[in-house]
Amino acid sequence: KHIFFVFLGIIIIFILSSIDEDKLFKISPVFFLISLFTLFLVPIIGIEVNSAQRWIDLYLLPRFQPIELVKPFLVILISLILSSEKFTNIYLKYFISFLITLLIALLLAAQPDIGQTLLVFFSWSVLIFISGINVILLITSGLILCAVLYFSINFFPKFAYIKNRILSFFNTETGTHNAQSEKAIESITSGGFFGKGIGEGTLKNKVPEAHTDYIISVISEEFGVIAIILILLIFLIFIYSVFKKVYLVNEERTKLVLVGCISLILLQAMIHIGVNIRLFPTTGMTLPFISYGGSSIISISILSGIILNLTKRQIN
Repeated sequence: KHIFFVFLGIIIIFILSSIDEDKLFKISPVFFLISLFTLFLVPIIGIEVNSAQRWIDLYLLPRFQPIELVKPFLVILISLILSSEKFTNIYLKYFISFLITLLIALLLAAQPDIGQTLLVFFSWSVLIFISGINVILLITSGLILCAVLYFSINFFPKFAYIKNRILSFFNTETGTHNAQSEKAIESITSGGFFGKGIGEGTLKNKVPEAHTDYIISVISEEFGVIAIILILLIFLIFIYSVFKKVYLVNEERTKLVLVGCISLILLQAMIHIGVNIRLFPTTGMTLPFISYGGSSIISISILSGIILNLTKRQIN
């Protein structure tokens, strides 16, 4: 099943990287609307797993997570809005882009999926920061969002699980999610520098969803910290290569899209690794390119195809 999605992802990368750049920007809003429609379907026909309703069952894509399809095209849509020449009022652009982001955030909060909600808001913040927003206005928006999150966690029972995860993160003796993080730390420690060997790790049998949320710990246990350092180095080289291209790009929409796409990948990787080494509370965040999951592979393939499309041409 995983190999099927890998091949599907390669096809998506090839198609998105091959089409004309202008055509990519024209069709992206259409794909965004389609993906947004699937996100609206989650409360209606969604599949509930571990008290969360985040997936829908499609014919070819069983247990597909719509937000993974929404994120790449949301980045393009916001970039097109912020770089649009039809509207001269920059604050109107910020407001429109915020309303779209807020709509998606509300749909995610209803599932509930606070991790993806914060990821979406972070992507929006990065894009408006790059577009030249006043820093004071950006900080004010961030404080308002933090206040809303605090209010939601303390006064809405549906979000009580977030409070429990945060409390268990600081109290090492309570919480099942905290126990998962402790086992992940133990596996990283037991793996040492060079690991126990392929298939010799035990974490994958102790922690639920180890092949997705804790994949970096499984790799560390079997291949050692050296493998993790290599993975981090590859991510850094990839991110540096994209930002080097961004520096040479003159077109604002292209610059915004590239920064938005690479920021999504970077933050997702940071959160995944941070949870595994117990820097952050537990969240269901996959590691780009590596974690198991069809939705995750398709999302990262779309992001990769967009990045390749906008960076493969020689820039003078």
